[in-house]
Amino acid sequence: MDINALWKQTTTAPLVGGIAGKKVFSIAFSRFAPYFSTIGATVTVLEPNHVELVIPNKKKVHNHIGTVHAIALCNGLEMAMGALAEATIPKSKRWIPKGMSIEYTAMANTDITCIAETDQEQWDTANGALDVRVKGVRTDGTVVIEGVIKLWVTDKPAKKSA
Repeated sequence: MDINALWKQTTTAPLVGGIAGKKVFSIAFSRFAPYFSTIGATVTVLEPNHVELVIPNKKKVHNHIGTVHAIALCNGLEMAMGALAEATIPKSKRWIPKGMSIEYTAMANTDITCIAETDQEQWDTANGALDVRVKGVRTDGTVVIEGVIKLWVTDKPAKKSA
């Protein structure tokens, strides 16, 4: 799947485009990892090395005290990281998540923007571990969760000739 082409197609289409196109993209992207659909997130920015998405503050993602559940936040961070990895990784490489280290820093009681970021040099020189910086931010700018998702990046195996 060419995530960059899908983004361009859905967000610039004459009849869909804009926020509707971003929602269409988000639904399509969620089909690759169906658990992503459980948080109802919308990808709002998709660029190499930078992805943002918004988890709406709705009952379906709440915990017992009425804030966005910790696992919903982690799911949003992983969705942002996955989109970033697909939009950024050189075609000669492949990736898989290796781990996540996060801290909860404040109550998630508004819509939450999940942000994943890397630097291009990380991808250009990747041969093994690669850290993706992630955070979730309330609408007032308060960071509610932050950390690192560790990826394992390797060269794709050579294709066998027939």
